[in-house]
Amino acid sequence: MSEGPGPQNLITDIAGLRLGHEHCPLLRSGVTVLVGDRPILAAVHVMGGAPGTRETELLAPDRLVQQVDALVLAGGSAFGLDAASGVMDGLRAMGRGFDVGGMRVPIVPAAILFDLNNGGNKSWAQNPYADLGRAALAAASVEVALGSVGAGFGASTARLKGGFGSASWVLRSGTTVGAAVAVNPVGCVTMGQGPEFWANPFEQGAEFGGLGMGVADAVPVTKRTREATTLAIIATDAVLTQAQLTRVAIAAHDGIARAIVPAHTPFDGDLVFAVSTATGPEVDEVGLLDIGHAAATCLTRAIARGIYEAHTMPGDLLPSWRARFG
Repeated sequence: MSEGPGPQNLITDIAGLRLGHEHCPLLRSGVTVLVGDRPILAAVHVMGGAPGTRETELLAPDRLVQQVDALVLAGGSAFGLDAASGVMDGLRAMGRGFDVGGMRVPIVPAAILFDLNNGGNKSWAQNPYADLGRAALAAASVEVALGSVGAGFGASTARLKGGFGSASWVLRSGTTVGAAVAVNPVGCVTMGQGPEFWANPFEQGAEFGGLGMGVADAVPVTKRTREATTLAIIATDAVLTQAQLTRVAIAAHDGIARAIVPAHTPFDGDLVFAVSTATGPEVDEVGLLDIGHAAATCLTRAIARGIYEAHTMPGDLLPSWRARFG
């Protein structure tokens, strides 16, 4: 599989992709948008029991439209799905979208996590997520902030604050794989009562502390039901079919299970989008195996990075990893 992490260790190590965040401290929630310089092939796979999605049905391999203009991850539960409307407005203003008889219709699938009971002010008169989505699109860049940003701004785990993470890997073949994730699960990302991450066997360098292995214990599920979900995007530059890309999304779910215990519960909406810019090498079946393995490993690392980089804010209901463990 190897070579190693990409130059930035971010999903934007795949050329042609940009990622933007926007969040509101008063609302205690936010939006993250991944956008391609041109339409990108996309697929999706859901393993959580409580997903919230928009336009994911069109990503099946037998559907007419196989490319998307952007993907949206948002807080706000079902309200957050409106972030995609703001992204569509922004893309349409750019002249982007699927051409239907001269009309441009931007294709923007979205998925949401539950952060409504995190202490933020949710008493809005008008849904704020469309504005957050358009602002996140406008902020899209190859430089990506981690931790308490975007869709991970108001996220939480069983014991600690959640967050947004990313990681990448360049395969020996020259293919690049990247992951981006908003981490808001029912389960725990650390082992027992210590600081060590479940993801530690997959760490590269000291990207989330270099702590080594801890001691596992019986993991308490302390979050209330329906207040969860891990939302991820896997990206690659490999030339893949949509069916192959769906297999990559399925394989990447292993990365969630390696980093979060328990994962894929009835109360999580765990979902993985997968996208390809198709600007890199073509691959055979063995190459597809390598990409799926790299996707899972990148996602494991990205989850831990998101928690490691989260920062403390006034009014937090849970401590950040740094506040608790230094």
